[in-house]
Amino acid sequence: MTLDLPLIWAVVIATAVLLYVLLDGFDLGIGILFPFAASPQERDVMMETIAPVWDGNETWLVLGGGGLFAAFPFAYATLMPALYLPIILMLLALILRGVAFEFRHHGRVRGKAFWTAAFAGGSLVATLAQGLVLGGFIQGVKLNDLAFGGGPFDWLTPYSLLVAVGLTAGYALLGAAWLVWRTEGELQARARRWSWMATGAVAALLALVSLATLFVHPRVAARWGFGDGALELATLLPLLPIPLVGLLGLALAIFGLRRGHHATPLLGAYVVFLSGFVGLAVGFFPHIVPYDMTFRQAANADNALGLMLVGVGILLPVILGYTIWVYWLFRGKVTAGASYH
Repeated sequence: MTLDLPLIWAVVIATAVLLYVLLDGFDLGIGILFPFAASPQERDVMMETIAPVWDGNETWLVLGGGGLFAAFPFAYATLMPALYLPIILMLLALILRGVAFEFRHHGRVRGKAFWTAAFAGGSLVATLAQGLVLGGFIQGVKLNDLAFGGGPFDWLTPYSLLVAVGLTAGYALLGAAWLVWRTEGELQARARRWSWMATGAVAALLALVSLATLFVHPRVAARWGFGDGALELATLLPLLPIPLVGLLGLALAIFGLRRGHHATPLLGAYVVFLSGFVGLAVGFFPHIVPYDMTFRQAANADNALGLMLVGVGILLPVILGYTIWVYWLFRGKVTAGASYH
């Protein structure tokens, strides 16, 4: 049996991107929520909840980006010039955030205040930049003979700005729900209030982004059964479970918050993100550069894909195992005075 190597690599990269969003999303959300903490001591606890895992979470971004470059070089060569500016902005913000994470712990009064602002600002800017990348990707990339044929600011549209705001609300929900799970006392109560507000914002923005996608992008609308001004139930009904799962995730988060559960709100937020991710994939698959380059057109040669797959087959279980072990090792509540530095 011959392996479908381009499809396997598409699944590997999609999985890496999903894991990055789910894992790094909550620690970016912690930074977004930083300005709303009641005191420096609360910010210390918030930071300590992610101290053992934040840098490992970004491993999945490296795997996704590196895998795209190696496995789908034609897609990489097209997407990068189309999205250079928001991607560079994201990387610079992530670097600033990483430096601030380490320096804040050792800073004195003024230095700590500066690095606190840098951590919060870097988290927010990185999230907005990721939203602009996502929005620019969904709205499509202009190609000319399978090469980028657009301008450097094609990604900057009202639609991509809406997606960026929506992703910010989503990461804030992940961060707040993470704090509900990992903290206690006044900070946990404050995190519950943040979770309520973020859940409402996510519900509203998710609806707006979904409607905007259908109105702005006819190819996606047709994929969901809304093409040519008529609703095609035969197309829509098989896909209906995807948005229903998203609604279930929101209901699960609300249920957990109302009942005072600790982990259920985070689980619900994850279900919402999973539903959105699958919905986006359905909208543009099999295109890896929407909407004129498929993953097969963009793929590297099979011998190269096969050789790299051997390496990924070895490294991926190691990364997954390490990630699970670290989360298990540092499980439980984080209280004031705890330190992993």
